[in-house]
Amino acid sequence: MTERVIQYLKDNKEKHLAKLNEFLSIPSVSTDSVHKQDVVEAANFVAAYLEEIGFETVEVQKTKGHPLVFAEWMGAGKDKPTALFYGHYDVQPTDPVELWKSEPFKPEVREGRLYARGSSDDKGQVFMHLAVFEAFMKTEGKLPINIKVCIEGEEEIGSENLYEILKTKKEQFNADFAVISDSGMVAKGQPTILYGLKGFTGLEFTLTGPSSDLHSGIYGGAVRNPAMAMAHLVASLKDENEVVKVAGFYDDVEPMTDEERQLIKEVPGENYTETAGVTETVSEQGYTAKEHTMARPTLEINGMFGGYQGEGTKTIIPSTATVKLTCRLVPGQEPNHIQELLVKHLEKHVLPGVTLNIKREPLSAKAYKVDPNHPLIEKAAVSYEKAFGKEAVYVRMGGSIPVVEWIDSEYKIPVVLLGFGTPEDRLHSPNESFPLDSFEKGMETLVYYYAEATNLE
Repeated sequence: MTERVIQYLKDNKEKHLAKLNEFLSIPSVSTDSVHKQDVVEAANFVAAYLEEIGFETVEVQKTKGHPLVFAEWMGAGKDKPTALFYGHYDVQPTDPVELWKSEPFKPEVREGRLYARGSSDDKGQVFMHLAVFEAFMKTEGKLPINIKVCIEGEEEIGSENLYEILKTKKEQFNADFAVISDSGMVAKGQPTILYGLKGFTGLEFTLTGPSSDLHSGIYGGAVRNPAMAMAHLVASLKDENEVVKVAGFYDDVEPMTDEERQLIKEVPGENYTETAGVTETVSEQGYTAKEHTMARPTLEINGMFGGYQGEGTKTIIPSTATVKLTCRLVPGQEPNHIQELLVKHLEKHVLPGVTLNIKREPLSAKAYKVDPNHPLIEKAAVSYEKAFGKEAVYVRMGGSIPVVEWIDSEYKIPVVLLGFGTPEDRLHSPNESFPLDSFEKGMETLVYYYAEATNLE
């Protein structure tokens, strides 16, 4: 069966590439109201393709923002499992446009890569699943399992309306497991099982001193300088060994097992000094850089500003100083609880003479992790190896995908992350691209996986 399906994909390679190019040509930038109709056009493109494939039910559902495409094909019967495939058709803005070597919404192939906004994140990877569904229907007349599809248009702006939809329409979207391709591999051609994601939370806090900027000669030594006070406050958060000093921050952290440390050790190492352009790496005391990025919580300052920013010198005591802070969390840590701990720490350590004002980051997410030995994960590893001819490595990622945790918490089902992007794809940046080799082998992987998933054990 799988041989016929894969042969269909090979025979229709050019047709699928042309259809993908049509999809990529739609400037579905969700954050810009100028492209509101383009976003609708992209949703309609997805819906039309699903109808063409032969899905029994296809709906373009209205939300408070951009539309969501739902579809289902339940023809495999009750004795077969149901998978929920999630993806998104919206894309990031293209700025700065002048840095693109080709127009972002006019797809172009160069040196084995397809260049266009959304080619990797996430239109290209969404299209791979749809093409595979088509291949099954054209060759076998059916899909190997029941499939539900959820493709939204707001992922790049925080999936503002998706969580409420997943809660209120739980029966419609319910499945035995979920499949998502919105991630990547640790290296081109290296199959990668992503079995964990970090959670996320953050704060913005401001220290206010005098009612306006003051002359530093006249008032220096008489009033507290908010920028200096902020330096003391920020320094209290973490020590020189990258250990967070916020009381209770590590209390609920799920410890790493010896097995996990071995899995991480086997992941091909990134040369951080080269890719990040730094002189040396730093990591939490007792952990390697890979362990820290993949499986330990972090606290990072994302921005600091206050006082004079122009050329030369302006001798003032600034009236305010502001910091933006985020934390990436691991299993066991509750985002709201971590926010509370951060607030208590800041209130305790702020110096007298300034006023502290805190804004809490409204978008938070818990960490997600699935057992790397889960049967559905093992089937993913087997499918990757068949297609790529190489054993998969197992990783946890420092990034966050809130929808993964939402599906996990609401539906209590495993989420399988089948990513095919590469580190060179330049996500969210000018010249985003996707290797055609990953496109072809990725679809082969999906054919094997959906065929394997007929049995959940």
